[in-house]
Amino acid sequence: MERTEILVVGGGPGGLACATMLAQNGARVALAERKPEIGPKVCAGGITWHGLIKHVPSSLIERSFPEQLIVTPGQRLTVTEKNPIIATVNRQRLGGWMAGQAAEAGVTLLSGARVCGLAANRATLERANGQRMDIAFQHLVGADGSNSAVRRYLGLPNTAMGLGLNCMAPGAHPRMEWHLDASLFGSGYAWIFPHSEASSIGAYGDSRHFTAQRLKRRLLLWTERQGLPVDAQTLRAGLVNFDYRGVRFAGGWLIGDAAGLASGLTGEGIYPALVSGQEVARMILDPGYPAPELKTLARKHRRHRLLATFAGNSPRLCGPLMEALVLFLRMKIIDFHSLEMAD
Repeated sequence: MERTEILVVGGGPGGLACATMLAQNGARVALAERKPEIGPKVCAGGITWHGLIKHVPSSLIERSFPEQLIVTPGQRLTVTEKNPIIATVNRQRLGGWMAGQAAEAGVTLLSGARVCGLAANRATLERANGQRMDIAFQHLVGADGSNSAVRRYLGLPNTAMGLGLNCMAPGAHPRMEWHLDASLFGSGYAWIFPHSEASSIGAYGDSRHFTAQRLKRRLLLWTERQGLPVDAQTLRAGLVNFDYRGVRFAGGWLIGDAAGLASGLTGEGIYPALVSGQEVARMILDPGYPAPELKTLARKHRRHRLLATFAGNSPRLCGPLMEALVLFLRMKIIDFHSLEMAD
């Protein structure tokens, strides 16, 4: 049996951030990622100025936008600021860069290693070649996304989930756009996030009201109206877990989407994953650490969840609510950054 002090399950930004910080402070850390390569994920790839842009190497930034176009059936609003509001990154390149940092810090990276069994202080991993290995650990950290095996092992349900559809369409779109159309997407939205040589085009909705097929039909109807070149066969679906119940439990820790820390309002997940990953690392290293950044993130998450739940439970009000939201943005009663997970 292999042994490690800390086993992190999941090689997304949260898991890598957590593992890297732990290893940099002297802990023995192994990270298991079920995919053969660390990085790729169904994701629009947007990061915010208040959240992550300043903490990511400029070489990883594909496009940055000081303007955001917001469209509803009744309004068009361009939000403009001096600094970039949102930038786009390639998740595969971001994952590769973070994996390099983790390896340099001394993390043992196990890609193509699926967790097929969990028990107290012990995990069984199955590698791509079918071989199995057992790992004993002192701490277990679940960073394995919305469909988290660690969360299931801890006995936590998922009752609040968003659904996202995304594809990379050829061509660099000139603007970053958000389209709020309650008749198509309910309390969700469609987006155009330009990258360097392609654009992320997709839609987000409440999984209580949309199956993947229904959201796909609505998205394709919208892209046809917009004249966007989308191949239906390239669309990929992903769940967004916003059922947050904490990060520390008797059998282990949860971070990012596994903890339910993604925004129920916008689906934003990279920033909450990184912050919670680093905060959990600090809590493991110092049991008395008060985790102020996690508390701030949890407060913002509660506000997003309340708004998402209210809008989702009031389908007839979704359209008027979205028109009011854009009007308040236009009148500067609310700030665009209030829709971000970062303060």
